[in-house]
Amino acid sequence: MKTRLILTSLVLLLGFNSCDESRLSPTNPNQLGAETFYRTGPQLVAAVNSVYAGLQANNLYNREYFFFQDLLSDDCDTGGPQLEAARAQVLNHVFDASNPLNEANWRGWYRIVHRANLILENANKATEEITEALRSRILGEARFLRALAHYELVTLWGGVPLMTSTATSPDANPRVSEEEVYTLIFSDLTFAIANLPLKSAYTGTDIGRASKGAAQALAAKAHLFRGNYAAARPFLLEIINSNQYRLVDRYLDNFEEERENNAESIWEIQFSEAFGTAGAWNGDGGGIAEVTFRGQEYGPTAWRNVIPSLPLFNAYERVANGATKDDPRIGYNFFQIGDTFNGGNSVLTADKVQGNTARASWRKYQMIYKRGAEDVQSGINFRAIRYADILLLMAEVENEITGPAAALPYINQVRARADVAMPPYPTAQYPTGSKTEMLRAIQHERQVELAGEQIRNRDIRRWRKQNLLASEPIPNWNARYLLMPLPLSEIDNNNALTNADQNPGY
Repeated sequence: MKTRLILTSLVLLLGFNSCDESRLSPTNPNQLGAETFYRTGPQLVAAVNSVYAGLQANNLYNREYFFFQDLLSDDCDTGGPQLEAARAQVLNHVFDASNPLNEANWRGWYRIVHRANLILENANKATEEITEALRSRILGEARFLRALAHYELVTLWGGVPLMTSTATSPDANPRVSEEEVYTLIFSDLTFAIANLPLKSAYTGTDIGRASKGAAQALAAKAHLFRGNYAAARPFLLEIINSNQYRLVDRYLDNFEEERENNAESIWEIQFSEAFGTAGAWNGDGGGIAEVTFRGQEYGPTAWRNVIPSLPLFNAYERVANGATKDDPRIGYNFFQIGDTFNGGNSVLTADKVQGNTARASWRKYQMIYKRGAEDVQSGINFRAIRYADILLLMAEVENEITGPAAALPYINQVRARADVAMPPYPTAQYPTGSKTEMLRAIQHERQVELAGEQIRNRDIRRWRKQNLLASEPIPNWNARYLLMPLPLSEIDNNNALTNADQNPGY
């Protein structure tokens, strides 16, 4: 889908009107409504494209999602002259229910839920230019995307208002239990797995749509967040045995524009400068916003608002720490003074970098690998799920269920990537004779392999819930932050919620 998503403004608005506005504004006979849309296959495709477009909005992957996830983790620190107050609150774990990042992500995911529900309620109306196979695929995509949104919501906020139909009133969305949210997630994913094609079935402009493997991966992640290793295992095995995915030889192929949707990619959030504009700071995804501002925000020659944390930088194995070689992923993940960029034609010097130049900057998702400056927009896709993540999850599952010996082949496969080629476990620094030792090795490997990919925050949260952390990695963390606060705006605007529904500590 590295092409312009077809958006229909009406699709994005359906279901929001809860009163009769016919007396306030005349009917536009040229504008499609719920009664006249969803009649053809192309219209259904346009509708599901609008759900994907919501992921590209400012409050999700265009900008606020990567800030939120990264700053909640121990992957990142601030590197520029001054991090905006709302972001600094998240980084320092001093936020409350009024924090704008918290609200932006909440709104972004509920917009995905709403748009997916529109499709699920109306897909059966299409009778022209459609096959049942296409209808089933679109329904599978919608249910995958709805499951993704609820997974994001429940793993951060716990039980949330559950929306299984489009909103028609502010009175209809009470908070439900986590169990009820997970029940819907697994129901949606069961349907998606049965109705979505393998990744290899997509060609042309359909490349990048949700596939069976993406739904299986999300199901495994949801089970693992709950500590259910046995339930996650078959989904991971099906992905591994599908012959759809493999590790690519070059680590940075996963974060550069020319090698998107490659063999290691299970699912990506699609972006393209061909259709985005520097002014696409839209809040609701209602227009085309197929660019992300990750490069501008994190770039060493740009704003450098977020840089790698010292604990992350120091986690990589080096000769002095007993390894037989430095981990080359240090250079793949980070820029340091003296490194080249712009296709090797420029050198990163201190005068080009804001803030503390002794600290590393992010290299992942940076356009300056091939150009001289990090523009305000970037078309690099976010690799939301990649095969290395699945292999490391499988290592964790096998370690828990069977033992360290069963986990070794999976974790060592990641370390054996052609241009990483780290010595296999066990190592002097990471002995793996016991389940605890192997778990520490897996936790280390996930941190250094998946750094800056919006995964670490959720890993920390699930390991914390299961008492699997060797120590607390977030300096200012306390029990208040087990869950994020329900946004104040949600409590104010949703008549089914009161302050009594707020998470503890807020």
